[in-house]
Amino acid sequence: MRKHSKEYLETLTPAKAYELLVEGNNRFVNNLSKDHDHLEMINETREGQFPFGVVLSCMDSRTSAELIFDQGLGDLFSIRVAGNIVNDSILGSLEYAVKYVGSKVLVVLGHTACGAIKSAQADVKDGHITGLLSAIKPAISKAMLKSKDQHCFKDNVAYANVENSMEEILHRSEIIKDYFSRGEIGIVGAMYNVETGEVDFFKNLTTQPVQKKQLTEAV
Repeated sequence: MRKHSKEYLETLTPAKAYELLVEGNNRFVNNLSKDHDHLEMINETREGQFPFGVVLSCMDSRTSAELIFDQGLGDLFSIRVAGNIVNDSILGSLEYAVKYVGSKVLVVLGHTACGAIKSAQADVKDGHITGLLSAIKPAISKAMLKSKDQHCFKDNVAYANVENSMEEILHRSEIIKDYFSRGEIGIVGAMYNVETGEVDFFKNLTTQPVQKKQLTEAV
């Protein structure tokens, strides 16, 4: 079955879509990336797009989702904003990917040594940056409240920020919450290491449907 087709996407499970990302990152880290034929991909996708995943990541120049997960044209929706925060426009984009295209996995991808996280911790105030950083600050409190650090110690705020974005998506988007509760999409929290290229898929919610009453506990 042709990869970039509606039929392929309809038969893909959230768990399998997650596996494609894990396998892709393994190839990337081990310098075994596929030799993507971009002209062929252009021809395959000229009549439409059927990305299997949608990734909300930071705008950091080192965190290109297509490269990190070794994917090509038409494979992923990539939404990038400093600090991988959530706002109405981003929620609308995620809802489009899930409901109208049929993407099977939604990834919130943070990264180590994040400048936006460091700026929020330093309480930087400057133009519109101030408002952006205010969306990250709850993660600072969340990280401090953890009785035992569950994550890479120096990046625990970045991990908490990914968790907060996942939670915000599920609580603010009825569309995504509905698809997730029926098991039609999976949601993943991940952290990219800028020193090694490895992705820590630290929260994988792709294997089974989650009932609406369990959504709060899930994230």
